[in-house]
Amino acid sequence: MVPVGRTHVTSSCLDYEGLPKRMRDICRTECQVIDLTTDEVAIEPTGSVREGAIAALNAGTNHYTDFAGLTPLRSAIAEKLAAQTGVCWNTEEIIVTASASQALCCATLAMLDPGDETIIIRPYGPTFPFQVLLAGATPVFVDARRPRYVPDINAIRAAVTSRTKAIIINSPNNPTGAVYDRTTLQKIGELAISAGLWIISDERYSRFIFTRMRRHESIIMAQPEARSRTIVVNAFSKELGITGWHSGYFAAPAEIASAARKLLTHATASVTAEHAILHHHHFRDCSFERQLYQRIVDARSAGLHVLSDLRDVAPPRADGSLFFYLDLSRLVSALPTEGHVQSGNDIARLLLDEAHVGCVSGGVFGDVSGLRISFGAPPELLKAGLERIVKVLNSLRARQAGWSPSP
Repeated sequence: MVPVGRTHVTSSCLDYEGLPKRMRDICRTECQVIDLTTDEVAIEPTGSVREGAIAALNAGTNHYTDFAGLTPLRSAIAEKLAAQTGVCWNTEEIIVTASASQALCCATLAMLDPGDETIIIRPYGPTFPFQVLLAGATPVFVDARRPRYVPDINAIRAAVTSRTKAIIINSPNNPTGAVYDRTTLQKIGELAISAGLWIISDERYSRFIFTRMRRHESIIMAQPEARSRTIVVNAFSKELGITGWHSGYFAAPAEIASAARKLLTHATASVTAEHAILHHHHFRDCSFERQLYQRIVDARSAGLHVLSDLRDVAPPRADGSLFFYLDLSRLVSALPTEGHVQSGNDIARLLLDEAHVGCVSGGVFGDVSGLRISFGAPPELLKAGLERIVKVLNSLRARQAGWSPSP
């Protein structure tokens, strides 16, 4: 991984802007590219959400709502969070946003001041460091422990300085799929309390957990005393199959929520999917969520079976989220040092150019040795794409001639 630093933020040439263009260029001249880069599930949204959207249109619901979100929806979110976390939430502590990413941005801007430091676990969500920088603060990276990619509490403690204001955690994790255990969450909560830190807990993949417990545990559940200094970020987009509608929210102490409301007043208007989501909530029918979860469980199981044939790369754990994350360090270290494949970014380009499979290089997440593969794609495409990936990766060491990535 990139050495620990306080402002060092890099991105791969196969980033979220460059990769789709490169895939389109290949599609124009060659065979179909299988896209395993996306952060969503290929599934039609539940009927109740569609019905709610249509009903709102038919009722002429086209006026501004509260910048913090519809009061009944915020009340429903507070009720849901109380049931999940075992602690009470009220409507004034809930802010509805246009995606979980906007929720994170609002939280960081409302909380951080220029000169503050924020600890980020690496590999990290690609927006985390840039939102901290946007607030004028400094990201401080602490590497997760391989192979499970869980945070090292001693490394986090060593990174705390007099300027440290917050820590961002993400479980289930993007990109690694790691699910933080109760002990890890308790220790992070205890450290935050003793050091006076805010905790931003990104829990947008909480519906997608595949460990034996199959139940998400928020840091507030593991360490209830940290509730007064925790911002919980989540989204409806993935769990309801409406990623294109961009709907998220966060729950925070009243002073943070109030500051975020003021920020939203001057930054954005209402979230368009609110009425549809509220309509779905009133049904109190979780059949779609169960169907979606089973779809993901089946895709994960089938994908792990294909990836078990990898020879020079350890199969991923994929305990949560929507991703297989491959640690390519052993494979890369076994390749000739004078060759053209020296990092996960080179391998991502090779897979795109030769196997016609789009993956995201770990460089996007601060890890030059990683490769993220989404298993949210249609099942038949996922299987074909993973088989191509396994074939290319298993052949790398046996290649006699060098390979030069396309310009």
